[in-house]
Amino acid sequence: MEIIHVSAECYPVAKAGGLGDVVGALPQYQNNLGHIAKVVMPMYRTKFLYDNQWEVTHKGGASLGSSWFEYTIIKEKTNKLGFDLYLVDINGLLDREKIYSYDDDTERFTSFQIAVVDWLASWKHQPDVIHVHDYHTAFIPFMLKYCYQYQHMADIPTVLTIHNAQYQGWMGWDKSHYIPHWDSWKAGMLEWKGMINPLACGVKCAFKVTTVSQTYMEELRYMSNGLEALFEYERGKCIGILNGIDTKVWDPEQDTYLENHFSAKDIEAGKMASKKILCDTFHLDITKPLIVFIGRLVGEKAADLLPQVIGDSIYFINGKMNFLILGSGDFWVERQLEIMRGYLKGIYNAQIGYNEKLSHLMYAGADFLLMPSRVEPCGLNQMYSMRYGTIPIVRQTGGLQDTVVDYNDENGYGVCFTHASVGDITHAIYRSTLLYDDIEKMTAIRKQIMELDFSWDKSAEQYIDVYKSIMVPESNSVPEKNTVPESTIMEESKIAPGRNFVPESNIMEESNMVPGSTIIEDSNVVPENNIVEEINMVPGSTIIEESNVEPVSNIMEESNMVPGSIIIKDSNVVPEINLGEESNMIPENILEAGDEKQVVEDKA
Repeated sequence: MEIIHVSAECYPVAKAGGLGDVVGALPQYQNNLGHIAKVVMPMYRTKFLYDNQWEVTHKGGASLGSSWFEYTIIKEKTNKLGFDLYLVDINGLLDREKIYSYDDDTERFTSFQIAVVDWLASWKHQPDVIHVHDYHTAFIPFMLKYCYQYQHMADIPTVLTIHNAQYQGWMGWDKSHYIPHWDSWKAGMLEWKGMINPLACGVKCAFKVTTVSQTYMEELRYMSNGLEALFEYERGKCIGILNGIDTKVWDPEQDTYLENHFSAKDIEAGKMASKKILCDTFHLDITKPLIVFIGRLVGEKAADLLPQVIGDSIYFINGKMNFLILGSGDFWVERQLEIMRGYLKGIYNAQIGYNEKLSHLMYAGADFLLMPSRVEPCGLNQMYSMRYGTIPIVRQTGGLQDTVVDYNDENGYGVCFTHASVGDITHAIYRSTLLYDDIEKMTAIRKQIMELDFSWDKSAEQYIDVYKSIMVPESNSVPEKNTVPESTIMEESKIAPGRNFVPESNIMEESNMVPGSTIIEDSNVVPENNIVEEINMVPGSTIIEESNVEPVSNIMEESNMVPGSIIIKDSNVVPEINLGEESNMIPENILEAGDEKQVVEDKA
């Protein structure tokens, strides 16, 4: 099948978080399963754009409200990422270096979606599935169904994957004209709590909705930034599929960012070599456990708690550990972490910003990875860390709960805690120092987590199953007019739901009623068991019997009525036994028999 992924991010083209990692990996694994997966994203002005070769595949224009814009679709020539990559360029809107945080993000991503749908409308064929990711692309299912110029694509199955429901893209009704001319009767599909909500619109309009872990799917029903009732209502079409990681990129045996490669067989020496580089670079004590934090310094990651957690841990646990922070985000958190470097030298350090090479080195050289998230839909960092033998310290929420088991539980391998609070996090850090002192157990857990399978293989297959569940069958078999389809046989007089006929047990015993048939019987007629014995009724046929007619048992024995025919039996007519016997067609002599024998074909 042909799958079109539409996303605001895709690693390594442009990435701000886990969304980019997912869209950069999932299509590769779907292609490995024999499908054709493609990715469409905005053409940001990034290094990847200038370092690779491109070709123009389409040029077009569309309206964003009263403004007209032109767009260009370019394609990466070499299939470098393992799938076809298309970029959408709109001068003045998408030609930016950063992905988000512009004042005109609403206009940027709405125009991007319009350009994608307009381009797809020009195709000579239709893709099998359109898979959109997060609110930046969640208008697309609505546009396909309710924008008049694109409704010829309404039957294309759509899937919306929610990577983080905290971000929904709210916009006022004064911007509703941005969306191409749409059916105003469907305004409710756009609205949530008085505003246009792109994410809510996608949940309502997509054929299926997925989230990036099973637990997060359940959490959305009581913690989704105002959409709780919607997820409860739409729960029937929602499913959680755990993200995977690209095990070719995140592999300590061949990681291009590492100077010292290692495997589970030489894990102690390999990790110590990377840890030494980190401790020398950031002036830390190599003899102590190294606890790292890698990620965005924002509230949902509980980064605002880090300054106090680090301070309390050093004070109450007597400085028995090192801390190293890598990330960027809220200015207040960044400032606090920078100030702490001045008075916690030798035990703590931080690098504000993001550095891909440093992150790989930290996963390889750290002893523990701290993830105290308030919200974590899936989380990939804990999977990366375990791939490198680094034990995760996590709060039990979302995907963290689905992927990490506390080491005190059976077959456990991580350090878990319940609440995103300073006390709980500090206690988890204390437990980590105790585990670090148990060298034998520490080594066993490291080897155990390096053998865990967090690849995309299983998840990719689950997405294919979701696609298949919503795809329109290639052809619907329609029975020919003179054919009695076997599929419609209803043994033992079982009438399909919704029919007007309520059969009595002795009227049509052992007969086969076809859906759509109606028998109208006069109140004076007492049906016999054998009136229509062994008869196959055809869809749409009607037998009208006069009250003076005495049915004969062998009138149409073993015959098959033609679809849509109506046989009127006059009270003065004595039907002959041999008319139409053993035939699937109406014999020609019936049509020539005169006024007393009439067959009326129902053209409807």
